[in-house]
Amino acid sequence: MIFPLEELAKFKGGMYEITVAASRRAYQLAMIKDPVVEENDGKVVSLAARQLFTSEVQYRIDSPRR
Repeated sequence: MIFPLEELAKFKGGMYEITVAASRRAYQLAMIKDPVVEENDGKVVSLAARQLFTSEVQYRIDSPRR
C-alpha cells in the first residue's frame, strides 16, 4: 500500500493504524461500488488513503472486546 509522503509525514498516528483504516475503507468503497472509484480510475486503495488523510472520512479505534 502506498501513501502520499507529505500526508504520511503529517500523520500523528501509527502506520499500522492508518493501514488498517485504509484497507477497511477501500473494502467499503469496492463493495458499495461508489462512483467516485470510477473517477479515480478504479484505484480504490489510493482513494481510501486520500479520504483518510484529508479527513473526508473519519475512523476510530475501538477497545478490544473481552
